[in-house]
Amino acid sequence: MQQARTGTADVPGAVRGWLDALAVVVAGLAAMGAVAALGLWLAGAGDLPDGGFPSVLAATVALAVGGSVQLDGGAGHFAQVDAGISAMPLSVGLVGAVVMAEVFLRQLRFRAVTGGGELLGRLARTVVLWLLALVLLTLGARHTFAVQIGSDLVQAIGGALGLNPEVGFHADGPSTVGIGLAWLLVVLAGTFAVSRRAPLPGTLVRYQQAVRPAAFALWLVLLAYVAIGVVTGVLTALVHGNARQTMAVVLLALPDLAWLAFGVGLGAEWHGRLTGAVGLPVPKPLAEVLRAPDGQQATISLGTLADHDARSWWLLPIAAVLLLAAGFLAAYRSPRTVPLWQHAVRLALATAVAVALIGAWTRVDADYGLSVLGVGIGQGGLGDLLGSILGSANPLAGLGSGSLTLRPDLWTAVPLAAGWGLLTGGLGALLAARVGRRGEVPG
Repeated sequence: MQQARTGTADVPGAVRGWLDALAVVVAGLAAMGAVAALGLWLAGAGDLPDGGFPSVLAATVALAVGGSVQLDGGAGHFAQVDAGISAMPLSVGLVGAVVMAEVFLRQLRFRAVTGGGELLGRLARTVVLWLLALVLLTLGARHTFAVQIGSDLVQAIGGALGLNPEVGFHADGPSTVGIGLAWLLVVLAGTFAVSRRAPLPGTLVRYQQAVRPAAFALWLVLLAYVAIGVVTGVLTALVHGNARQTMAVVLLALPDLAWLAFGVGLGAEWHGRLTGAVGLPVPKPLAEVLRAPDGQQATISLGTLADHDARSWWLLPIAAVLLLAAGFLAAYRSPRTVPLWQHAVRLALATAVAVALIGAWTRVDADYGLSVLGVGIGQGGLGDLLGSILGSANPLAGLGSGSLTLRPDLWTAVPLAAGWGLLTGGLGALLAARVGRRGEVPG
């Protein structure tokens, strides 16, 4: 009887744990969905035919957590689409990550430490529900559009020949579920690395001062770049009068551009090319660099961007000043007993990890090709679909083929970031010593 009574008493607690995990997942998906929906609407995806907007929205959220989208279709033996998109709309993912982290932490408030078993249980329940959500997201991120193949006469001839072209898309299940799971784990790990409100098991408490000050300082640097990007976007909308297009970029792809600017400011390089009609929302200097002659691979660096716009050189002092401020803040939030060299090493590691993640998040692979016997895709077809999913405020006109690739050179970017962190971490610690640092900081 006592065992039965105990088991019954445990049920509410178990249910509460699953409800807490459900709240984290639902809040994150709702936030991402809201941002993506507004961004896509501003980008013109609301005009997609055949009720395709909800499916495009699901595909955008799938891309935001690291998934990929495949495009396919054709018209029998007459035409065949060969396409795919792998690009993260980081505005969507960033909002979702912040909301999920906040909801997860609120469930652990008023605690200085937490039991390892309880924390693992919360993480496991959140992971299980997140995996289920990713599967449902993958199922919802698929749609097929009928494509107009030209004038009424051409359409009639095509119909007589049995030529009924369609183009569709679907989220790739393995990459969406697998990388989406990794995305969640990175978000939760980053939450505990950055926030002093996150209680840790007793065995890990002693490591928090080695990680959290530097991690929090780098987090603020990344947020500062996003804030600068928002201000720049608003000013651009006011000055140039293209408010709808600019705000679509802000809501879908702002961190992609802002954090790439951070890496370039540190001296890192990205390699890529832009060919054909893929019109993505990128600044003019970046687009001009990517459109290398004859479709050759281009290098995105401070020098190549400055060749098209001398203002790009400002990326260097901005990165230096913000990292120096991060070094100062990390030292100021650390115990006074920490030696200078440890401050430098900790910021070096934090900067290297941040740039490595930025490199992974800003990779882009988007290409499409259409093989047709004398038939071209018109407005409202593949081009509009690609433009909407990728966040372009200028949907494609459906020209024959195009591609965009963008990949970081991490072999040089990560060591450069570590070097910058080492230098600014040391200088920041020297500055913090002059104004006095705090003593022990509670976890």
